[in-house]
Amino acid sequence: MIRWLLTTFVALAVLSACWPWLRKLGIGRMPGDVSVRLFGREYHFPFMSTLLLSMLLSLIARLL
Repeated sequence: MIRWLLTTFVALAVLSACWPWLRKLGIGRMPGDVSVRLFGREYHFPFMSTLLLSMLLSLIARLL
C-alpha cells in the first residue's frame, strides 16, 4: 500500500514539473479538462487527457 502511495506522489511531482511542456503539446486543453483558480493558485484536472492517454497506452501495450 505504501509503495502505491509513494508512486502516486512521485508521479504527481514529475507531472507537475512537466506541466508547462505538456500544455504546449495540447495535454490539458481538451474539452473535458478542468482548470480551477483558487486563492491565487491554479489547479488542473485533465480528466479527458488522462482518459485519452490511458486508452493510447493500453492500445500500445496490447499491440506489443
